[in-house]
Amino acid sequence: MLLYKIEDFNPNYREAAFNGEDIKGLDIYAGNTDEKIGSIDTALVDETGRFRYFVVDTGFWIFGKKVLVPVALCRVDVDAERIYATGLRSKDQAERLPKYEDEMVVDYDYEEQVRGVYRTLPVEASAPVEASLPLEASAPLSMPRSVSNQARAAAHDRNTYTYEQEPQLYQMNEREHHKFRLYEERLVAEKSRHKAGEVAISKRVETETARVSIPTEKERVVIESITPENAGAPVTRDTPFQQEKVMRMEVYEETADIKKEAFVREEVNIRKEVETEIVEATETLRREELDVKTEGR
Repeated sequence: MLLYKIEDFNPNYREAAFNGEDIKGLDIYAGNTDEKIGSIDTALVDETGRFRYFVVDTGFWIFGKKVLVPVALCRVDVDAERIYATGLRSKDQAERLPKYEDEMVVDYDYEEQVRGVYRTLPVEASAPVEASLPLEASAPLSMPRSVSNQARAAAHDRNTYTYEQEPQLYQMNEREHHKFRLYEERLVAEKSRHKAGEVAISKRVETETARVSIPTEKERVVIESITPENAGAPVTRDTPFQQEKVMRMEVYEETADIKKEAFVREEVNIRKEVETEIVEATETLRREELDVKTEGR
C-alpha cells in the first residue's frame, strides 16, 4: 500500500485537518512523560487519506535519526501543542527502528521492520486523540496490551495484510465521539481588471483646393458719334473753336479681395461606456460522500 507525505497528498492539509495549525514541528515526548525525544517532521497517509505514521525527527536524542511511529501509538494534545509517543518509550527501542529517509519509498518490507519493533513490546493504552483529524475515519477501539498470535501471523502475509488487522498500531482512538469533515469543491469566480487596449484620439489637418466665383464690375467710357438735327446750319455767334477745353470722366472697377477665415464646423464628444457580458466556465468538481459499512448486527 502506497504512503504519501501529508503535504504531498493534500497541500491544504493545515486548513483541512488542523484549522490552520501545522502539525509539523510539534514537539513529541516519550510515552506519557515530559522527556522530549524530538519533533514531528511530517505525517504519512495512505491513498485513502488515513493517517498511518508520524515521522519523528529525534534531533539530539539519538543523533538526528528520523523514525516512524504508528499513529495509534501517539496522543495529540492540541492545547499543549505537543504529541506523546505512547508506543515509543526508550532510546533502545528508537535505535532499533529503521532509519527513515525523506526521499525513500516506504514499502511493505520497510513497514514490517517498523512493525516488528513495536510488536516486541506491550503497547501502552493511550488517551483519546484530542486533535480533529478529518482524514482519519475510525471507530472507537480499546487498546490491547499485547498483540495476538493470529494478528502477528497475518502481519507477515504481504498478500493479505491490511492496516485494519493491527488496530493497536493504526486505529486512532477517539473513545467518546468522532469528527468527520466531508469536503467538496466549489467554483470561486473572481474578476480582475486589466488593460485591454487603448484608443488615441487626435486631430489632423487636411488640405483641399476650393474655388469661389464672385462677380466684379468695372466701368468703361463709351464715345458715340452722332449727327445733330441742325447739322450744316451756320453758327451765328463767334467761332466756337476752343483748343484747350478738356472733358474728364473718372472710370472705376471692382477687384476681388479673397481671404481665409476659420469657422466651427462640428463638435465631437468623447466618453467611455461599460458593456456587461457573461463569461461561462466549466470545471469538474469533486465532493466527498460518507460511506458506512457494517458487518453482522
